[in-house]
Amino acid sequence: MKKKNKDRLVFFNGKYVKENEAKVSIYDSALMFGDMVFEMTRSFNKKQFMLEEHIDRLLIGLKILRIPLKYTKKEIVNFCNKTIEKNRDAMGADDEDRLMIDVSRGVLDIYKGVKGLSHGANLIIANFPLKWTVQGMGKLFNSGINAVVTPQRAIPSQYMDPKIKNRSRLFYLNANIEASQLKGKNNWPILLDVNGYITEGTGDNFFIVKNNKVLTPFGKDILRGISRNYVLNDLCEQLNIDSAEANIEPYDLYTADEAFMTGTPFCMLPVTRFNDLTIGNGKRGKIFNKLLNQWSKNVGVNIEKQIKTWNKNKLENKLKVSPYSFKR
Repeated sequence: MKKKNKDRLVFFNGKYVKENEAKVSIYDSALMFGDMVFEMTRSFNKKQFMLEEHIDRLLIGLKILRIPLKYTKKEIVNFCNKTIEKNRDAMGADDEDRLMIDVSRGVLDIYKGVKGLSHGANLIIANFPLKWTVQGMGKLFNSGINAVVTPQRAIPSQYMDPKIKNRSRLFYLNANIEASQLKGKNNWPILLDVNGYITEGTGDNFFIVKNNKVLTPFGKDILRGISRNYVLNDLCEQLNIDSAEANIEPYDLYTADEAFMTGTPFCMLPVTRFNDLTIGNGKRGKIFNKLLNQWSKNVGVNIEKQIKTWNKNKLENKLKVSPYSFKR
């Protein structure tokens, strides 16, 4: 009988190496400039959700940043699926797959004389349990998020286009740190643009509901999330809910009927407060419920129940600041 491999393996430029051996050079452009395009996906019942859409966005980012990659879309998709299979024995029975796909430009030219370095772009695909990312979020389906405006503003697209999903994200991290310094619970940052309009969170997109219409900020100065597009263009159409992009001011949020965030790992979470003031009746709204229920039905997974079940397993996040944890 074939021995099961409990070590997670990472695709690294055509080879599969142990997770702790997947390393780029200290001379890589990713380390020097944050010069890396990436995607992160999730599965439902171990079936990848909109993987090809994620890869399409990755390839567009590579094109714009002129990072040459020798692999085709079809090959990258195949590498992703093979990476999942390679790690099947290392994942728990209730785990969902969380792919992290990174592409760096590689070693900068001035360091190419260093012996033993590989040259050219790096394609790295890792797979780890989705529950690592969503640990602690189950309670937010009940309490909701308190969205807080941080001093850190969004970077305008004319300076660095946020529609390219890249690793130059220090402004996201700074907003997370600022949110972590505020009193209260469940504070998640919201970034304003230079004109004072709401743009996005730090790894999530933002929606409000007013008079049964779903509104989200224009796609100019934000990362146009895969989950955002799914809600805006698929779920709303499926449920016959009016939806549109709009300029959203903080005032519009104070007077909204409900609000919510979208993001790949958790799909949707309600926002029940803004700068510690109640939105609507202070509870998750009926439109949120309709959208989340339909999403769950479409993918054959009770999304809320799944995340809450993982929370019951006493997963703990001791970090004060992470992509989705902001604590004093």
